[in-house]
Amino acid sequence: MKAPARIVALLGPQRFHPTLRDVMTSLGMQGRVAAITAGWQEREREDQDLRDHLDERTVNLELYARGERVAQRDPELAAAHHARQDRVRRLQELYRQRLAFALDACAVLARAPGADADLDHERRAALEAVRALDAAHLQRLREIHAEFESRMKPAEREAVIHERTEIARLMDSTDAVAIAGGHVAVLLNRLRQFDIAGLLGGRAVFAWSAGAMAIAENVVLFYDLTPHGSSWPEVLDEGLGVVKGVVPLPHARRRLNLDDRVRVSLMASRFEPAMCAALEDGAALVVRPDGWSAGEGARRLSQAGAVEPLGVA
Repeated sequence: MKAPARIVALLGPQRFHPTLRDVMTSLGMQGRVAAITAGWQEREREDQDLRDHLDERTVNLELYARGERVAQRDPELAAAHHARQDRVRRLQELYRQRLAFALDACAVLARAPGADADLDHERRAALEAVRALDAAHLQRLREIHAEFESRMKPAEREAVIHERTEIARLMDSTDAVAIAGGHVAVLLNRLRQFDIAGLLGGRAVFAWSAGAMAIAENVVLFYDLTPHGSSWPEVLDEGLGVVKGVVPLPHARRRLNLDDRVRVSLMASRFEPAMCAALEDGAALVVRPDGWSAGEGARRLSQAGAVEPLGVA
């Protein structure tokens, strides 16, 4: 993992309540901004609202389009990439099936009446089983990614080198990076493909929605209520690790049942010592090497099952 950038700001959703410019201004950021909208996929260049919001100071790195060009120019790499992704999706489904039973057991035990030593022991053991499952899943993914990197050496292939060189040239004129949301798996894939973490240098990073999720240490998918019933949060993959000690939860109020103290407690306890940060509209969680500060709209999930305002650490 790369070292964190000098300043990282995790923001609430920007579509209906854009705050990026105000947060950047408050931090003294007035220069050009490298924009990453790869999570929007084919709509990557539909970024006029972002450009207007930042007074035309953005340069879109077009990571999604660059990934498509790499696939066209290097069919062998593209075929290997698709095979890896198929394997990853299959592994995710198997993990999800195991996870559902493990977290159901945690919830049943958490809701059981009583507080005797034996029950407490079983509650802790059930939670540790979930944490072990998460860790094993991440380790398996690391092995799959490492095997792909060792076998295909994508960073040494001409098509990738050409695009990454152009990305680096564009980033040279910028002082900050803004990473938008969209499809988190696609976004994470493109960020990795071109080693964006390695190009950040000391630039400040501003990220929201899927962008905030992708730059954390681990990407956690969450949606308590789905069309098919209740669901449990799942670990998708390692993130870039640009910001550490935080599990970003954008749109938390819309995606999580924050009134269910058992589910809130399980999530906070499962990912401890990382802080589960709910990022609502208008939220800003600014992380510096010496601590963090948060404004209105940023809250944390507690192991006691509460959702608490964030302040300064």
